Amino acid sequence: MEAQESLIAGVDEVGKGCLFGPVFAGAVILSKANEIKLLSQGLRDSKKLSPHQRNNLVPLIKKNSIAWSIGQASAREIDNIGIRGATEKAMLRALEKFPSPPELILVDGILPIRLWKGKQKTQVRGESHFASIAAASVLAKETRDDLIKRLALKYSIYGLDKNKGYGTEIHRTSLIKAGASTLHRKSFLSRFEID
Repeated sequence: MEAQESLIAGVDEVGKGCLFGPVFAGAVILSKANEIKLLSQGLRDSKKLSPHQRNNLVPLIKKNSIAWSIGQASAREIDNIGIRGATEKAMLRALEKFPSPPELILVDGILPIRLWKGKQKTQVRGESHFASIAAASVLAKETRDDLIKRLALKYSIYGLDKNKGYGTEIHRTSLIKAGASTLHRKSFLSRFEID
């Protein structure tokens, strides 16, 4: 059981700044050998990867992880408890899917997960420092993007297939013309004078 105790999970979120849809979090536990393997296959900060590169990495990350999981918090939860609380909820949901809690979690950014009972370390630009955070980010981003692509068919007016829910000019203009959908974050829309 000693090996269990040294398990370290990288955690990252995606979609925090979007106007539409849930915020997602990924959590990944990697062995040292698999960190090296994934880095050699192109794993790095997800913002520096093309959609094609991220998509190719997803099965490699899943196959080479000791454990991986995804959590999310809805637009309604974001409106009810705020984006920080909802982001933490998504991260906790991802971490709680592991069979046993990791000994340490590495959290991207400066804000710790307030409800996490175990040890944690925050790291600014964590994706560039820890392969497990980079892997968590890739999984969360690709999972969220896949959901938004599917939702874009139903909510085509907002151009979600292109903006993934972020507040681009087309998205903002459509919101002003057509109003918000049930999946928009109402608490993010006050500055647009949208119902």
